[in-house]
Formats: sequence, structure tokens, C-alpha cells
Amino acid sequence: MHCATKSLIGFMAFILGLTSLAVFCLPSAHAQTEPAQDNDKVVMGFKTRIGGRYDNVRMCVATDPGVKGGTAADISFYVEYAYENNWSFAADLPVFRPILFGAAFEMLQYEPDFSLLYRIKGDSGIDTILGPTLGASFHYGPDFQSEQSGEGRKPSFFAMGPSIGAYVGLDFKRPGKSFNFQLGLHPYATPLFSIGDPDNHQGMVAGALLDGVFRFQ
Repeated sequence: MHCATKSLIGFMAFILGLTSLAVFCLPSAHAQTEPAQDNDKVVMGFKTRIGGRYDNVRMCVATDPGVKGGTAADISFYVEYAYENNWSFAADLPVFRPILFGAAFEMLQYEPDFSLLYRIKGDSGIDTILGPTLGASFHYGPDFQSEQSGEGRKPSFFAMGPSIGAYVGLDFKRPGKSFNFQLGLHPYATPLFSIGDPDNHQGMVAGALLDGVFRFQ
């Protein structure tokens, strides 16, 4: 890969990381100047994600060439806005995987997603959280048959597609504390379509992630 292309991918990953940081920080400043009310509350934090996926489009850095999919992991900034009647809107903005893949593998994988969440309050200090998710997947890199480097590395291509899924989790409440933890499961499916690709790569990504949400309010 040419040096100019390497620099472009690294720069794109850096910009995406900064964009996520900016979106994460701006509501935080608002929350500090205006105390949150019960129905007007901003929750900040980060989310760790690990799981597995089927992927017949993109190269997986954790598996051998020709394997369709493998493990998936990320760390994202997390922002949640309480709405009303136990509804809230949440955004996950990935940071770890875009930066790592850009720096180490000359690839881009950026998959933000947004959730509409409903809270079912429990009597034991644990609430159930559930709702649909909608996001997008942006890819630049070789296909699943490619080696990571050398002569076996295949040409890179751009691809993108919508991501549709669901979230169900347990929120471990800590009344009067500024921090609590949430454990959730996020299944999803993402059709991918290449852009300006002579080989016309397209296919499906389907998997599930175990989410650990560290929430500060």
C-alpha cells in the first residue's frame, strides 16, 4: 500500500476518534452547568464490547484468511439522554477499533449505533433495559480471503451499510452514587455494499456483543 494511502487511513481514524470525543464532551459541559432533573438527565460513560460475528465481506485480524468472521471487540464513548416515561436515547461512538485498525492494520472499521431504550424498574435494585438499535458500518480494507500483509494481502475497498439490532440489559442501580454499571447483550445484522469496487464485494455481517456499560451521572 502506498504511503499516501496509509496516511489517509490513519488520518481518517484520527478524525473519527476526535469526532467521537467531541460529541462525548459537549453534553458533559452542559450537564455541569445545568443540574439534571429526573426527566432531563444526561448520563455519560464508556462501553466495553466483546463478542463474535459472521462476516463474509471483511478481513478479520483475529482469524486466518478465508475464515468468514471471528471475534469482535471495541471500546466506545457512551451518551444517554433521558426522555420521559422511562424512555431514553443512547449513542455509542467507537474509539478503540477505528484507531487500532488504522494504526496497526491499515484498515478502517467504524460502527456507531444509536438506541431507543425502555427501562422496566425492578424492586431488587436491578432494572431491565431493552429496545431497538440502529447504526451504520463503514469499512476500508481487504476482504476475508486476504492475508494481513505481504504478497497475500488483497486490494482494499470501501464498503458501508446499515446496522439493525436490539439491546437487552440489566442496570445495577446505586441510589445516591455518581456511578453505576450495566450489563447487556446486543445482537445485530449489517448488510454491506462496496463503493467504487471493481470486484463488487457485498455480503452480510451478523453477530452479538456482550456490553459492559460504565455510567456516570
